[in-house]
Amino acid sequence: MNLYVGNLSFDTDEASLRQFFDEYGPVRSARIITDRDTGRSRGFGFVELEDAGAALKAVTELNGSELDGRTLTINEARPREPRR
Repeated sequence: MNLYVGNLSFDTDEASLRQFFDEYGPVRSARIITDRDTGRSRGFGFVELEDAGAALKAVTELNGSELDGRTLTINEARPREPRR
């Protein structure tokens, strides 16, 4: 299951994001979305956990928690809206 993680610190890297979710089970991927021009974090990312039940538990327990001094918004990722 793919999770959206918002309000990330610009200092958070993919390794620390992966480690933050590790206790909920195997993490397939952890990606921080970066600005195409500057390469700087855009303040959000996605974490994919192998087990859907573990992912839902992570949403429940981690939404509103703190990482690198920022309060995170975590929920199930929704498909991207088509561009117009």
